[in-house]
Amino acid sequence: MTKENTTASLTPKSFLHKVLNGTAIGVIVALLPNCIFAIIFSLDFFKNNAFFATWNVANVLFQATLSAVIGTLVALEFNFKGMKAALLAAIAFVSSGASSKLAGATELLGYLQKQKAPAEITATANKMVTGFYTTGTGDIINVMLICALSVLVLLWLEGKFESFNFVLLPIVGSLLATVGLFTLPYVKMISSLIGQGIIYFTDLQPYLMSVLICVTFAILIVAPISTVAIGLAIGLNGLAAGASAMGVGTTCIVLVVHSFFVNKPGVTAAVALGSMKMMMTNVFEHPISYVPIIATSAVTGLLVPLFTITGTPASAGFGLVGLTGLFASVTGGLSMGLAILAWLVIPTVVAILFRLLFEKVLNLYTADIFKFEP
Repeated sequence: MTKENTTASLTPKSFLHKVLNGTAIGVIVALLPNCIFAIIFSLDFFKNNAFFATWNVANVLFQATLSAVIGTLVALEFNFKGMKAALLAAIAFVSSGASSKLAGATELLGYLQKQKAPAEITATANKMVTGFYTTGTGDIINVMLICALSVLVLLWLEGKFESFNFVLLPIVGSLLATVGLFTLPYVKMISSLIGQGIIYFTDLQPYLMSVLICVTFAILIVAPISTVAIGLAIGLNGLAAGASAMGVGTTCIVLVVHSFFVNKPGVTAAVALGSMKMMMTNVFEHPISYVPIIATSAVTGLLVPLFTITGTPASAGFGLVGLTGLFASVTGGLSMGLAILAWLVIPTVVAILFRLLFEKVLNLYTADIFKFEP
């Protein structure tokens, strides 16, 4: 794709495509290592080995760089280099909220001081108050919004104040990051509202609940929203956790089934290993692609109460990533044979049948809409 760096050559569609593309590739870069190795490295042999334990830490920290990676790749999509690319990376990281003050640290320090705790404990608490702590990946929606705003501002500034760029651009960057911090709590409300809707689903009878949760998570995994964060935040457990993981796993299988013949093996492998969000651009540009995702997840959602597929808050948003959902259901009492049938065999068969129906019989779309173009 030719990357023009002028506002005149950009249309709203091409602008959105560039932002989504940078986000999708960033997800692969930052999240794929931990997606592949998280379960493996949790085994005792690897946990007790210094090298693999350190590698696991590196994978987790790699995830925390997601926002900065997205910022860099979005910058490259718009042909920004050097200072502008660095600025976008910094703006994205700050705006993500991945690094923030530790909630409750000030109250803890005050309590320890009041109780006259030992000096070393108070000193540690003081570090917690003054320091910043990095956790998770941050809010991807806010990252995308602020990256888009930052690109527009940087494009507008092109050709203006050239002699002051080395002073002006960093200041503009910090101001844009400040805007990101102001928008962050409001953008986070989107995830909160989705979580509240899912909590409502858990009060319904098992089959309806499972289908609705399964379909919801199937849709969310190809949106700039963290299914893992939602699952943990609202504490999904039991059948609800199983249904959410099934939704994520179902989308993975649907995308693999549609990607197999139109993408290079590496792309399909990346999707199979957990990088479903790399297909966000395709789904956003071709909303019809939601049809097989919703249809297949509606069917697989019925498997959850049928096979009593359960999970935990930690497994709720992972699906087949690292086989987390599958192993969680086995831990919950499902036999390995039935788990493979419910998680892999039946969803694959259903996904293939729906692809034949929608693509060959009803002619709703062609598989080319799932072709990944970096």
